Amino acid sequence: MELRYDWTTEEIEALMEAPLPDLIYRAQQALRAHFDPTCVQLSTLLSVKTGGCPEDCKYCAQSARYATPIAPERMLDKEAVLQAARRAKERGATRFCMSAAWREPPREGLKRFCDLIRAVKDLGLETCATLGMLTEKQAQALKEAGLDYYNHNIDCAPDFYEKIITTRRFEDRIRTLQHVRKAGLRVCSGGIIGMGETRRQRAAMIAELARMRPHPESVPVNLLVKIPGTPLAEEAPDLDPFELVRTIAAARIAMPASFVRLSAGREGMSDELQALCFLAGANSIFYGEKLLTAPNAAPDRDARLFARLGLRPAAAEEASRAANEEAACSTA
Repeated sequence: MELRYDWTTEEIEALMEAPLPDLIYRAQQALRAHFDPTCVQLSTLLSVKTGGCPEDCKYCAQSARYATPIAPERMLDKEAVLQAARRAKERGATRFCMSAAWREPPREGLKRFCDLIRAVKDLGLETCATLGMLTEKQAQALKEAGLDYYNHNIDCAPDFYEKIITTRRFEDRIRTLQHVRKAGLRVCSGGIIGMGETRRQRAAMIAELARMRPHPESVPVNLLVKIPGTPLAEEAPDLDPFELVRTIAAARIAMPASFVRLSAGREGMSDELQALCFLAGANSIFYGEKLLTAPNAAPDRDARLFARLGLRPAAAEEASRAANEEAACSTA
């Protein structure tokens, strides 16, 4: 299936408005053109430096501007991170993602993070980091340390952005992604749905990602988790679950060679909804009891669901091979 980089919001919206059986059929075709549909890539996420972020993202429990249950913590030491990484690998994760609640990484914090990247890589895991905004020099330092992926979500459509975040601009996020690409890192970038946006704005977010060349190798689709104390806990209406399925299917069709990750919000989803998301093209999840600060679906529940659906975790070599395909397609 040929990759496109000229998707319009109108085209994505038309996909999302299609009858659900037709939409899922197209998404399955796109998935099967690039992946084994029975394999799901497993990533584990660890908050290495929690809380105290100066940004005002209305969804975030780690913002210092809101009275949330999350207290600021110091950066974890190296051995604590390695213990978590070893446990993740034992449970089948192929990628270990590390996060720090910074607007941008401070000099000493970045040096410590580079040391963590090298240590986790030595365990045989892919590495991903999300540390806020980056300069070209910072992105290059992470690359030299051996980082595989950098996560920096665009969060939402450009015309909805200022309703969610005012302490940085949408263009700042795009600039960081450009620095990441220039450094030769793979990109993990997606967004959050259920923040009060319209379907057209969800389509605009997917179109923005699908116009990147190459596409992000990983595209997390997060369902808003309403954290007490954050503005969106009170402001955002509940989202029709089928809108999540439609958003995932649209992401799969528009970016067929990317991992589409069913991300935050899984802890509150039924098995049936998750099964629909896998049918719609999701082929990656965060695996483990906790995301950054919110609970995640329990590993034993995931194992039971995989057994019921006939799914299996992707082996490290399968995940790596699939991740290389997007780069090959984008230069063909």
